[in-house]
Amino acid sequence: MNTLQRYALAVLSGLLLSAAWPVNGVTPLIFFAFVPLFFIQHDLGRPENKGKGGQLFLLALSSFFIWNSLTTWWIWNSTAIGGIAALVLNSIFMASVFWLFHFTKTQLYQNKKGLAILLFYWLSFEYLHMHWDLNWPWLHLGHVFSPRPHWIQWYEFTGVPGGTAWVLIFNMLAFKSIQQALQWKTKARSFAVNFILLVIVWMAPVMFGEHLYRNYEENGHQAEIIVLQPNFDPYTEQYDLPASEIIDRNLQLASSLMNRPVDFIVGPESAIQEDIWLPDLQQSPGLKTLQQFVGQHPTTAMIIGASTFSPVAKDQEKDFAARKFRNEEGCYFAHNTAFFLEDGNTPQYYHKSRLTPGVEMMPSWFFLRPLRSLAIDLGGTIGTLKTSDHRTVFAGKNEQFKVGTMICYESVFGEFVSDFVRNGANLLFIITNDGWWGNTPGHRQHMDFSIIRAIETRRSIARSANTGISAFIDQRGDVYQATPYWEPTAIRQKLNTNEKLTFYVKYGDYLSRISVFIMAIFLLTAFAKNRLNKGKLY
Repeated sequence: MNTLQRYALAVLSGLLLSAAWPVNGVTPLIFFAFVPLFFIQHDLGRPENKGKGGQLFLLALSSFFIWNSLTTWWIWNSTAIGGIAALVLNSIFMASVFWLFHFTKTQLYQNKKGLAILLFYWLSFEYLHMHWDLNWPWLHLGHVFSPRPHWIQWYEFTGVPGGTAWVLIFNMLAFKSIQQALQWKTKARSFAVNFILLVIVWMAPVMFGEHLYRNYEENGHQAEIIVLQPNFDPYTEQYDLPASEIIDRNLQLASSLMNRPVDFIVGPESAIQEDIWLPDLQQSPGLKTLQQFVGQHPTTAMIIGASTFSPVAKDQEKDFAARKFRNEEGCYFAHNTAFFLEDGNTPQYYHKSRLTPGVEMMPSWFFLRPLRSLAIDLGGTIGTLKTSDHRTVFAGKNEQFKVGTMICYESVFGEFVSDFVRNGANLLFIITNDGWWGNTPGHRQHMDFSIIRAIETRRSIARSANTGISAFIDQRGDVYQATPYWEPTAIRQKLNTNEKLTFYVKYGDYLSRISVFIMAIFLLTAFAKNRLNKGKLY
């Protein structure tokens, strides 16, 4: 295989990964997307190609850059710098994982076997990539099935890592089958066995998912919910118009559907833009207006987003999120907050805790701290925000309902969302503002990932997005009343609660944690063997 052929295969892998991705992708293509890369690795792992690990890294980088670019190019709409950084860094991380797989496979097995090593490395990468300052789980392989909820009802047992494992195992078997087909005269029997496995690996999860879907029944109490989509342009309206005008539009939309009592009104992220100081909530005109509204509807609670601030105690001034006052002594924290408001009770609140890198959080590593002033300005409060230490569940006068509220980016993290459920949530709300990306695949992908969260937790979801898509999602992942993008509207629906904990909620990303342990053993063994045999990296 020459260099041109290798790059053609690398491009093919990138195109297959992209063509499979939501929202308009052909999902089954994902089951063959890694096959061209496996052929490249198999070729460059031969003894005669020893020392070409650098070429393999560049080829893998080409594949993953194509994938990242064609599926998440829309980040550019909100920030050119952030878009470039996300595409380049994520591609480098993925290529590094593939190179480590190649290195381990050639060191430990002389490239003759060891294909399954990638399964543990990739699952480990996805897990670790969720738990550091540059987290970006958007392209986790298991998310590719978000438009196919019937297939993945078993995510209630495995979460997204189960989908990632499904993709990789099928790709490995497909690669082996193609290899054996090319050597038909000597490998016909092996091909037959492998092909049967391939069919089983494809059909079993789909059939199991369909079975779970058909037989799943919702129980519990019904909550009647209004979801608001006020549709303020985040670039020209939301942070420039008077806060009272923003609140009035939300209340007008709510009033249009209040012909009979409801249990909840759900407004979008950052809907209240005024200087709300947490010790002095009673001083906020916006909160007073909203409290008066729910006072007129005493059976109704409202969940809505706001930008808030709080003073920093002396012993917390070294906290990375602490900001100095410009014209006086002391520091303060900024928060992206969800408020829970109801008649007669003090407002409850929760601060967004999984922050968007580069916008709401700058890396806290000591050598990157000088970059904190370069946080991307998307309106509202910029720079590193202070988060909540606890996944707060809102509980009001109606004790039947306990609500976990995710703010925007938080809804992409499966294990994180499960924390709300373990803390007692029997309903989930998502409040977000996806208007930064325009009418691109970005906001539609974000919406589709909510389907997976509903299946993983078996919790009904009400989703309020400032510019769309707003919707209701039941416990099987079925979507109701999905709103058009960029249109002010309100929708009303009944959703069922659920008290049961799924296997995934109880144990989280256990597949990934097991993989991290196995990866560490493989990697340490490979480096030790290389060091002993050659004294330097291959």
